[in-house]
Amino acid sequence: MTTRITAAGFDRELSDEQLMAAYAWDDSAVPTRRPFFRFNFVASADGAAALDGRSGGLGDGADHRVFELLRQTADVILVGAGTVRAEGYSGELLAPAGQLWRAGRGMTSHPGLAIVSGSLDLDPDSALFREAPVRPLLLTVAAAPAERRTALAGVADVVVAGERTVEPEQAARVLAGRGFHRVLCEGGPQLFGSFQAAGLVDELCLTVSPLLTAGTAPRITAGTPEIAPHRLNLVHVLRGGDTLLLRYADGGAAGRN
Repeated sequence: MTTRITAAGFDRELSDEQLMAAYAWDDSAVPTRRPFFRFNFVASADGAAALDGRSGGLGDGADHRVFELLRQTADVILVGAGTVRAEGYSGELLAPAGQLWRAGRGMTSHPGLAIVSGSLDLDPDSALFREAPVRPLLLTVAAAPAERRTALAGVADVVVAGERTVEPEQAARVLAGRGFHRVLCEGGPQLFGSFQAAGLVDELCLTVSPLLTAGTAPRITAGTPEIAPHRLNLVHVLRGGDTLLLRYADGGAAGRN
């Protein structure tokens, strides 16, 4: 059945509480032996995942609001090093109101921050580490340069999760071992593609920006052609002005353990 979604269906502004309820973690679908992985991306109407090299240029107020609320309820933010360098992840991870919300529910004031980096091409003296409200976790590989591991061990927890590439299954075990069960993944495309290949994408929250960008910007995912298409189930469609906020669940998530 095909139904019409009209502007009249979205004329009531949702409160933060209602919006968080719309994005509530589905505990019935949470696997019992690994974390639940929720990916959050924004893309233009013609499929671009970045504008002038940054995804942040595609978002608007509606997207930024959901972005903040998704962070507010997560145990940890998982992100690739390339996204960290492009977008900037220094300083507070949440606004003061979000920190208070978490503290009032017995949570840490900030979610954890886990960065995937095979080369460890990160500056230990950068604001990312100097201003971090929580000590970052670096998921890297056994083949990473020893001097890079030593340099970064003073400002982050460096953990090997693969031989030459960070393996999603090993990363999942590391995160679970630290008590991170609700994982919010914020990019980039290579990280998303690797988790798709491993069958570890439980949910996708996708903002469709009302922009046409053309150019050669990447898609939200990158991977090998051997990755089979995977069906998603639509959970909701929200509208903020001309921006669409989509939430999809993995069609097989409820059956995995």
